[in-house]
Amino acid sequence: MDWGAVVVAAGRGTRMGAADNKPYLELAGRTVLAHTLEAFEQCSAVTSIILVVSSGEQQKAGEIIRLEGFRKISLIIPGGAERQDSVYAGLAALHTEGVLVHDAARPLVTAKQITACCKAAEEHGASALAVPVKDTIKVSDGNGFIIATPERRTLWSVQTPQAFWRVELMDAHRQAREESAAATDDAMLLERLGRKVAIVEGDYANIKITTPEDLPIAELLLARRMGEE
Repeated sequence: MDWGAVVVAAGRGTRMGAADNKPYLELAGRTVLAHTLEAFEQCSAVTSIILVVSSGEQQKAGEIIRLEGFRKISLIIPGGAERQDSVYAGLAALHTEGVLVHDAARPLVTAKQITACCKAAEEHGASALAVPVKDTIKVSDGNGFIIATPERRTLWSVQTPQAFWRVELMDAHRQAREESAAATDDAMLLERLGRKVAIVEGDYANIKITTPEDLPIAELLLARRMGEE
């Protein structure tokens, strides 16, 4: 089974409060985007990458790819208004049997994790990287009061990459668009159609760069990883 990846780098990241969008922030001497793409370049299962960026940032992303010498980037395309639109655009540009969807703002993903997601999807039809929730989670009534406490042992914090048969994910996206159904990740689109998505246990280090304090945390995690190697 051949695998491609849709790497989504089209988010604005307003919570970072930085001049640059998240993929172009510096992390340990390189851009966040470079760290992310390197993991997919190192994964032998992945043959093609579609990079989805914010409108007007194709040249900027292309320069990073040129300087880093990445060879698997097939296309750099502009994203849509929402993440869901950006993923759909990436899927339409890809032609592999399997697809991995990954947020560019998760630069600590590893080739080993990507491969594990591919294998799980080949066996079960779809997979998502996730880690067990550590904290007790509460459900609120929307007015500041707790109304329920889910059983923690059943809860997982989902990450990316998430892996699918490309045709099935495309179909799920099309149905969601027709029904104006929004989803915060791609696994959710298959869930709403009754499909099962296998959990691949990941690593708590695979954090998403979302707020300013995430960058120094990522630097520390990256330094520790490099020290272990």
